[in-house]
Amino acid sequence: MAVSLTLASPTLADLEPARDLMEEGRFAEAKALLWPAARSGNAEAEELIGVMYALGLGVAQDYTRAFEWYLRSAMKGHAGAQSGVGWYYETGLGMPAPDLVRAYMWYVLSAIGGDPDAADSQEEVRKKMTPEQVAQAHALVDDYKVWMYPFR
Repeated sequence: MAVSLTLASPTLADLEPARDLMEEGRFAEAKALLWPAARSGNAEAEELIGVMYALGLGVAQDYTRAFEWYLRSAMKGHAGAQSGVGWYYETGLGMPAPDLVRAYMWYVLSAIGGDPDAADSQEEVRKKMTPEQVAQAHALVDDYKVWMYPFR
C-alpha cells in the first residue's frame, strides 16, 4: 500500500497575517510567521524576510543577508525581489563592489516580470554603462529569461 504525502506551500493569503503584523510594527512576530514559509522556499516570504534585513525591521540591519534573501526570491521569478537584487548590484551594498551589468540584467528581468518601476531603474543604470556592458547584460538576460519566463 503506497501512501502519498503532499506538503502544501503557503499561499499569498497565508502570509497576510504576517503582512498585517509588519504594518503594525510587530516585526519579530511577523518574522516568526514568515520564517517557516521562507525556509521552505516561498518566494513572497523570502522577499519579505529580505525587506526586514534590508531595513532592520525586527532584526539587525544586514545588507548581505538581505541580498541573499532577495536573490532566493528573485530566482523564483518574484519581480519585486528582482528589482531589489538589481538595486543591491547597482549600489554595491552587501557585496565587494557595484556590478552594473548584473544590476541592469535584474532590472530587465523585473520589468519582464511586471514590476512597474523596473524600467525606470533600468534606464538610470543604462546611463552609467558602456555599450559593451549593455550588450553583456542582454546576453545574461537571454540566458535567464528562457527558463525564468519561458512564455514571455
